[in-house]
Amino acid sequence: ITTRWRVEAGIGEVAAILSEPERFADWWGDVYLDITLLDRGDAAGRGARIAVHSKGWLPYHLNWVGTLIEDERPHRWVIAASGDLTGRGEWRLRQEGPWADIDYDWQVVADRPLFRRLAPLLFRGKRGGLPEQQAAGLRQTHHRQQRGDKDDRPDQGHLFPRRVKD
Repeated sequence: ITTRWRVEAGIGEVAAILSEPERFADWWGDVYLDITLLDRGDAAGRGARIAVHSKGWLPYHLNWVGTLIEDERPHRWVIAASGDLTGRGEWRLRQEGPWADIDYDWQVVADRPLFRRLAPLLFRGKRGGLPEQQAAGLRQTHHRQQRGDKDDRPDQGHLFPRRVKD
């Protein structure tokens, strides 16, 4: 499933937001229920691992681990998924004038038999859920950060360390 988003922002700013999976629930709707750091990885963040508890629009919950396996931020990075979902997700960002063009390619299979049988029905026509809502949430997060709005949660560091450069 590939989703394409467009946000009026620099790719460095967008990559910084996308490098904070612990904050996905703030802008990615009700998909992410809990994200916990398991391992910070090496000095560059490669090998960082997070435990993810997520859900879809049907009453099913998925538990999986995301591992940062490739990192060329802000242009590209890859996350391996294991657990209830197995596969990989690849973020690709390009700057087009004032716009950040974002492609997210999520190639996973569900290891739960019922979910595997229902997947063609669940994702038909959705192309990764509701990318317009995800992009709107990302835009709102970017605008809040530009305004300097404070986050009232304590900073516990980023799960995937931000090594972002333009």
